[in-house]
Amino acid sequence: MHHPLQLPSAPPSSGRRRFVQGLCLGTAALAAGTARLPAHARDAGEAASPGVLSGREFQLDIGASIVDITGRPRPAITVNGRLPAPVLRWREGDTVTLRVRNRLRDVPTSIHWHGILLPANMDGVPGMSFDGILPGESYLYRFTLRQAGTYWYHSHSLFQEQAGLYGAIVVDPREPPPYHWDREHVVLLSDWTDLDPAALFRRLKKAPHHDNWYKPTVGDFLRDAREHGLRATLADRAAWGRMRMTPSDLSDVNGHTYTYLVNGRSPAGNWTGQFRPGEKVLLRLINASAMTHFDLRIPGLKMTVVAADGQYVHPVSVDELRIATAETYDVIVEPSGQDAYTIFAQDLGRTGHARGTLAVRAGLEAPVPAVDPRPLLTMQDMGHGGHGAPAEGACGAHMAEGACGAAMSHGAGHGAHAGHGMQSHPASEAGNPLVDMQTMAPAPRLDDPGIGLRGNGRRVLAYADLRSLFDDPDGREPGRTVELHLTGHMEKFAWSFDGIPFASAEPLRLNYGERMRIVLVNDTMMQHPIHLHGLWSDLEDANGAFMVRKHTVDMPPGTRRSYRVRADALGRWAYHCHLLYHMEAGMMREVRVEERA
Repeated sequence: MHHPLQLPSAPPSSGRRRFVQGLCLGTAALAAGTARLPAHARDAGEAASPGVLSGREFQLDIGASIVDITGRPRPAITVNGRLPAPVLRWREGDTVTLRVRNRLRDVPTSIHWHGILLPANMDGVPGMSFDGILPGESYLYRFTLRQAGTYWYHSHSLFQEQAGLYGAIVVDPREPPPYHWDREHVVLLSDWTDLDPAALFRRLKKAPHHDNWYKPTVGDFLRDAREHGLRATLADRAAWGRMRMTPSDLSDVNGHTYTYLVNGRSPAGNWTGQFRPGEKVLLRLINASAMTHFDLRIPGLKMTVVAADGQYVHPVSVDELRIATAETYDVIVEPSGQDAYTIFAQDLGRTGHARGTLAVRAGLEAPVPAVDPRPLLTMQDMGHGGHGAPAEGACGAHMAEGACGAAMSHGAGHGAHAGHGMQSHPASEAGNPLVDMQTMAPAPRLDDPGIGLRGNGRRVLAYADLRSLFDDPDGREPGRTVELHLTGHMEKFAWSFDGIPFASAEPLRLNYGERMRIVLVNDTMMQHPIHLHGLWSDLEDANGAFMVRKHTVDMPPGTRRSYRVRADALGRWAYHCHLLYHMEAGMMREVRVEERA
């Protein structure tokens, strides 16, 4: 079904000039933010940088390169020879033209402009909106920018995104933004593996728990028995056993496989963005990873969140935020009083971190904190209650008591017909060998900062803090509701909607112009950032009122969240979990927006 990536092997020393050196990859990215661009991105220094392309017409060449991220030269997919790909600087209202040429030997390619509103045939999803770009051929993307903000782009072909084909997009607004800054930096987070991404996928299918090194020990059992009693501890272990999961199963791939990067640089490479004391610095945070949720903070600095997924929000001051795969946040910081600050982004499972620096000059460093204690899922996280539940206040100060879990049932078909307020499930989940659990009492949990972030002494952003600066742009109440369940089987590394993998699923059909509501229910024990191409996802609060406009909605385990969609773009669109290997393993649907019959 898939072609191999056909990446080059490491060249002999005579080919060293073809190398893209991993510890030097961030040079262009540093230039991508060392001074604030005027509204039209005309700053000579930045516009001249090969790491930033601005204007209306672009030539992007996708090719194979050798990179050195970890001290070991490895093959990568690059754009114009760069990893990450160049920052694209556009302006709201402009029509941009991008000629993308495939210089790979035997593999088709593509580029998807994540979060950008455009015609379906410009969206860049092979087999859905176009045929892909064959080797030696080019594709002309042309669309008019109807929005401003921070976005990103990546391949939608095979595993090319994991292999390096991703980059930042900045769309400058036509009108002045509702906040001021003096300087800006793109901070693009990603995860790198020296493995062939296709080989990593095969490993996930054969050994999905390969990276879980922290399974409970006999010592843990004895400690829990002393603290909670033998009966409760036995019941707890039995429940985890039925789920075929351990409390340390937080992510499928982690720092035991990945090196985490800031603008293409490893922690040792220390990407640095400069500032002058007293300046307001805008940081455009982008999670361009394949499989990683990052928890980001800058010790010693408050971050004022001013935009989420490119859209302005009411400012909120935080110490830390979780940024799911594919999300973006704009934050303003005001560094003063010291010469350097560490940008610290640890993975959800606390197995590693990405690291950069804000400094008054290159070469400075600040202390790098240790990763936080490794979090463990509890039965209450999974919806079972019992001992080991999150600490008091773990689900947020404004949540009703008991609202933070979701009762789970093990094995498809149990409780499929709900009563007494319990969650119902689609018939396609019943008896399904690709579904190993269901949630029975999900909750939105919008003010829960998430596993590993509760009660850590820092002010952590939650979805409930995000409020768009505008009211619901459509204004109509949704005319209908579609409910979809996020489903999976841990041992088989199978992921799907409603227990039906992409290859077997019928498209979700929307009538052009309608306002509808999508309800997502996470029946799995993993977080899933869900992205709908071509249309905005207007997230609702727990009462069904419009809250914030996003292009990617993160779904923690046992949650039920809803958002409104205006079907205002005709065509065929992808709808999927943005964890790359979950999408590849089946958690994807096609959405068709069609004229009414």
